[in-house]
Amino acid sequence: MISNRVLEISESEAEGILWTWTAGGTAFSIAPPEFCVDGEIVKAAVGRWEMVGEPVLLSNGVTEYRQRGTLAARTDLSLTAVFQVRADSPIIRFRYELESRTPCRLMKPSGADSLTYLAASFEALPIVKEVHLSEFNSMVHSYCLSERDLDEVHFNNSMTAFGPILVGQFEDSAVLLAYEHGSQVPDAFVEFVLGPDRLVSLKAVKGNYCDGQVVDSDHSYATIWMHVGLVVGNEDDLARSYREFVLHGMTQNAESRRPYIFYNTWNYQERNRWWNGQPYLESMRQERILAEIDAAHVMGIDVFVLDTGWYEKTGDWRVNLSRFPDGLKAVRERLDGYSMKMGLWFNPVVAAVTSRMRIEHEDCLMTSQGKPQNPYEIWETEASQGVCLVSRYWEAFADELIRLVREIGVTYFKWDAIGQYGCDSPDHFHGTRENTEQERSESYAFQQVGYMARVVDKLCAACPEAIVDFDITEGGRSVGLSFLSAGKYFLINNGPYNQTYDLKPPVDGNVNLFFYPGPARAWICRSPLTYDKWVPSVLFLTHYLPDEGAASQELNIASLVLGQNGIWGDLLSLTDEGYKRFGAALAAYKRVRDDVTLAALERSGAVGGSPEIYEKINPETGRGVVSLFSSATGKYTYVTRQRVSFSTWRMPGVTVSEAEDGRARIDVDFAAGGGKCVFFGVEL
Repeated sequence: MISNRVLEISESEAEGILWTWTAGGTAFSIAPPEFCVDGEIVKAAVGRWEMVGEPVLLSNGVTEYRQRGTLAARTDLSLTAVFQVRADSPIIRFRYELESRTPCRLMKPSGADSLTYLAASFEALPIVKEVHLSEFNSMVHSYCLSERDLDEVHFNNSMTAFGPILVGQFEDSAVLLAYEHGSQVPDAFVEFVLGPDRLVSLKAVKGNYCDGQVVDSDHSYATIWMHVGLVVGNEDDLARSYREFVLHGMTQNAESRRPYIFYNTWNYQERNRWWNGQPYLESMRQERILAEIDAAHVMGIDVFVLDTGWYEKTGDWRVNLSRFPDGLKAVRERLDGYSMKMGLWFNPVVAAVTSRMRIEHEDCLMTSQGKPQNPYEIWETEASQGVCLVSRYWEAFADELIRLVREIGVTYFKWDAIGQYGCDSPDHFHGTRENTEQERSESYAFQQVGYMARVVDKLCAACPEAIVDFDITEGGRSVGLSFLSAGKYFLINNGPYNQTYDLKPPVDGNVNLFFYPGPARAWICRSPLTYDKWVPSVLFLTHYLPDEGAASQELNIASLVLGQNGIWGDLLSLTDEGYKRFGAALAAYKRVRDDVTLAALERSGAVGGSPEIYEKINPETGRGVVSLFSSATGKYTYVTRQRVSFSTWRMPGVTVSEAEDGRARIDVDFAAGGGKCVFFGVEL
């Protein structure tokens, strides 16, 4: 039996049940996985479990247990269950490993994946909800959280649910099932299948393995990671426990969870291109970057990110010495002097034609119908070709990132332009010539996010200070829980383009609507804050604009401190007053940002409405932030839902007084709309 302070995991001898977990006197059971082995469906029921080795305490405080048992149906096969359990968490992370003493094959008898990861009865759960993380909302041109109720119609008609989170509620308890993968709705690789009697099964759809894939003493089959949770309470209690698990229990790469404030050079590069007629890379020069670092320091930036153009060519990722003659030495020294971190832009799936990486990994080039991609220019640098991460190249790329940490001091890596599909080669790790091109392509798409995480984990094992975020500003990318086991997301670039709204492109050809200042961009960027119910907003980096004008700057500051923590724009155009405004507000934010990160977000009012109010107060400390927005002139009053610490910092026009029960009454006077915030628990 495995247990912590709130739950127990025990093996079961009952028919059709592999293991059971119990919390607060309520038990929930999981059926064994089913594999198609040598053409037959094999239920991986285990007669008796044996602990494999001693439990291992991981760096994030999670204990990992491994249990192995021989399958009752085929004694040449064994199943290892890997459980990760945190001392105070009701959420369990687990996966299975199928092993065989003699060679066997995983098969697709009807040409489709035949694999059931788990099954569980929701018969006692009258309320069931599906939670989407990867629904691309075209109105805001961003992935957004979406929740859907599931009723008897869904179960009686054996409908499917994309997930990756499924929640059930009964009386005073709530249950969760989830899986770690990622793709855009509705392109499912894994899905929940709903059946009669409210049976829920998690099944493979495509790409989860290759037809004929060998399992033997040297090649086990490891499933994706899955999550189960059980709390005494309601859905909101479960959501709070789950977001805490995602924050602290899901990854060992702790730096990715810290609420740093990020600046990125791209917005100015883009504005310089469209407003001033300059190349995108014109401003990527040492003199300007050093000046921007000075400005960023005054504003309170923690991580300074050089976007595309810092490098000579992709693949080798050497500093462009014509732009930075000393190889970024002066940049690093300036950043170190301010205790700021250096970030750099990367496209992990390309290598320049003449790069050493491309030459030494020609066998790793992405192919489509047997042919590598034609070379194409990458942001005004040398033409490049696609390279497959699901090949031996993954490890070489990880080594390249480790070299950059050690040689030039970069610790933040922004990954861009990684579409989910792209390779059907028979010579990599996603199929052989015995498999069809389509099957190899689907296997690549399924495995890609796992190899992305593998790169990050290798990097962070060697350099624990490293952070990687994956740019998901466009559709067709692997969005879900899998990458969050290693890194974080870069959520919004500019938001919608002209074509999104069927608008005629302007004369200058620039179709970007939201790299201009104004409240509309902030509406777009705040829309996905609903993720914070299940996944902390600190994992969805989003950049706000610093453009001049007190009202504009207060609006953007009040938005970014809700956890998205990003700034980009023309820093050198700000006035001294603007620098001071950011510096004062962000200095206050830094005193409570850990509490803001821990606190689940509560919103009152619609995005763009009047008023639109967000509260992120840590109930344990009373510390945090309340941000208030209005699109119209007027006065508004808000009383916090949580008790607060009354040591405050607040923007002009905000009055705070004590309300009943230790809560705060906030009165705001908007002269012309905009945004305001107040920090609680700030000891100046």
